[in-house]
Amino acid sequence: MKIIAAEVFVTSPSRNFVTLRITTEDGVTGIGDATLNGRELAVAAYLKEHVAQLLIGKDPHRIEDTWQFLYRSSYWRRGPVTMAAIAAVDMALWDIKGKVAGMPVYQLLGGASRNGLRAYGHASGADIPSLFDSVREHLELGYKSIRIQTAVPGIKAVYGVAAQAQASGERYDYEPAGRGAFPVEEDWDTRAYLRHLPSVFEAVRNEFGPEIPLLHDGHHRMTPIQAAKLGKALEPYDLFWLEDCTPAENQEALRLVRQHTTTPLAIGEIFNTVYDYQTIIKEQLIDYVRAASTHFGGISPLKKVMDFAAQYQIKSGFHGPTDISPVGFAAQLHVGLAIHNYGIQEYMQHSDKTNEVFHQSMTFKDGYLHPGDEPGIGVEFNEEAAAAFPYQQAYLPYNRLVDGTVHDW
Repeated sequence: MKIIAAEVFVTSPSRNFVTLRITTEDGVTGIGDATLNGRELAVAAYLKEHVAQLLIGKDPHRIEDTWQFLYRSSYWRRGPVTMAAIAAVDMALWDIKGKVAGMPVYQLLGGASRNGLRAYGHASGADIPSLFDSVREHLELGYKSIRIQTAVPGIKAVYGVAAQAQASGERYDYEPAGRGAFPVEEDWDTRAYLRHLPSVFEAVRNEFGPEIPLLHDGHHRMTPIQAAKLGKALEPYDLFWLEDCTPAENQEALRLVRQHTTTPLAIGEIFNTVYDYQTIIKEQLIDYVRAASTHFGGISPLKKVMDFAAQYQIKSGFHGPTDISPVGFAAQLHVGLAIHNYGIQEYMQHSDKTNEVFHQSMTFKDGYLHPGDEPGIGVEFNEEAAAAFPYQQAYLPYNRLVDGTVHDW
């Protein structure tokens, strides 16, 4: 069997997605997700101009060999653009292998280690009453674990609050990136955030009790000592995890955080390779791996990093907002179902428009996800529907402090 075509599609149903479709001489197709939020065209060009022609004539079954070839032959390794492109190829080849074998990908990874995948949703509010309403809505949808994000008095706009207005007219949780030629500027005040957040979790615990696993995302905005202070302040409220408490690329900083708090830590959605995890896994500085298949090189390296993490009792918590397309999301579900050290899966539900373009066999029931048992990844790409949603330039917001300094969003 040989590859005869590799096509790249950029579509924007509620937000921009980059999809690779590989076709074999026998007519079998596989699809992969290459979406990089706010830099989509960079990955599309990388695939179209540098990768697609290298795949023609290759054996699609040689997944590991193709991965290593694309990673090593470029010489300029790593980085989100390169790894998103490789991820799309890797997913598409696993999709083809599963279809040829007549099995879902998780069966090829060793079979299911559980019946379903525990998921968490995103509750948020501009104030405590609206936050409570959002928590109740998520409980009604079936979520049993919930991330808590809230507005902060004195700050105009805060990451993760769905009530914020979007220039696109879409819901914030479908796409926080604003359509247009320049990113939206937002404001930030760490001291106000640190004062306010413990009171939010106290209110949530008082209203909903001690049983619901609660999570929070700091989105890289704190220094190590600020992160340590927050982790300690949140200990009475028994968080499932505190995510991205400080910029993840400074791995040694997590040693200081660990010294001061027992709140579990989740890190890694901006990581691209296993090398980014070497220190924090080996020194057990985190509890959950936040890698995303789409930005991490695909299914193959995601499985490998979780095998590495398993030696240190570290579990998965894969990145899963709506800037991971249904293809990349399904890829993660197959890995999560197969590995032993699964933890939890972030799950933001895609828009109806997105679901028109990507037909999925995935299910969500009683708080648990399952990728389905269709051969391959279990997602089919509707090219005709995709053509109705052309690319629209969009940028994620950025923050400035009160004195005008650019800060992490």
